Amino acid sequence: MTTLSIVLLAIGTWGQRLAGMFLVGPALERRPLLASAANLIPAAVISAVVIQLTVADGKSLVVDERLAGMAVAGLLVWRKAPFIIVVIAAAATTAILRAL
Repeated sequence: MTTLSIVLLAIGTWGQRLAGMFLVGPALERRPLLASAANLIPAAVISAVVIQLTVADGKSLVVDERLAGMAVAGLLVWRKAPFIIVVIAAAATTAILRAL
């Protein structure tokens, strides 16, 4: 990467942060429903990435034991289980199905 592209990326990131602080921030303060929806965006993006990494292999869809583990994890998170239980149950489900 050239120095110019690094500087441009830094300026762009800085500009986005300023725009969020001065443009989006006050708009979210005036609309609490919009603010609560905006708070869910990071969790939705992380969930989408995890699911994409679980079921995709290049350009093909892979449905295997990992998907069952993710389903168990999703169910336990929905039921508000402790994090360590979610991880252990998802890993155990995946391992058991792979052993069969």
